[in-house]
Amino acid sequence: MAFVVLITWSAAVLAGLYMLAVWLIENDVTAGGAAASRLPAPVVFGHLTLAACGLALWVTYLVVGLKGFAWAAIGVLGGIAVLGFTMFARWIPVYREPETRATGQLSVASHSGPAEGNFPVAVVAAHGLLAVTTLVLAILAALGPGVA
Repeated sequence: MAFVVLITWSAAVLAGLYMLAVWLIENDVTAGGAAASRLPAPVVFGHLTLAACGLALWVTYLVVGLKGFAWAAIGVLGGIAVLGFTMFARWIPVYREPETRATGQLSVASHSGPAEGNFPVAVVAAHGLLAVTTLVLAILAALGPGVA
């Protein structure tokens, strides 16, 4: 099960890196019409840093086999979850109430909204689902016998 955690964690990281790329590309502070991001950069990069450190701890657990590394990774996952939930809570209003402007008969989303307004809902949902799955499986793996 410990190797399944590695797979789900890696998949969550890939989805997160995709959203980070979108956020960095769309978060153009030089454009006058773009709204400021609701995701603070320290929270975004703290989430990323903790994810990388936690994944490194989990890989160390897989290589060395000491449960202490697994529990340390789970502790880091707790911090990752807090920052992730914070960003999710700040993303919901951006997703639910996009800025719109009338263009003829159609109402289209304005490109002047925050950068996180461009996150695909499927990627956000997959990232969250993979994160929760990773946390649950990591706890189960750490409670179980050895690295298996």
